[in-house]
Amino acid sequence: MTADRAPRPGRRIEVDEESVRKSLAGLVLTIVELLRQLMERQALRRVEQGGISDEQMEKLGLTLMALERNMAELREHFGLTEDDLNLDLGPLGPLLPRDRDL
Repeated sequence: MTADRAPRPGRRIEVDEESVRKSLAGLVLTIVELLRQLMERQALRRVEQGGISDEQMEKLGLTLMALERNMAELREHFGLTEDDLNLDLGPLGPLLPRDRDL
């Protein structure tokens, strides 16, 4: 390295592996949670419109419940809460509406 390219004191970013892993897991789980909520809303629309059979409705409900359980397990594994996944979009509000907000 030349003298003008040497790292300057105080300009280094200290990043530990655990925080990077947790941040990446949070980002991935945020995307998965967003998709899960979108799928759930679409399923509810189809049910309300009468576009699926009782058997399909049962299978869809079980699948969505299993996905929600898996998300809870993954959040717990990575030490994340639902709020950790809900990005604040400033004036637009939170990225993920909670089920009670639907």
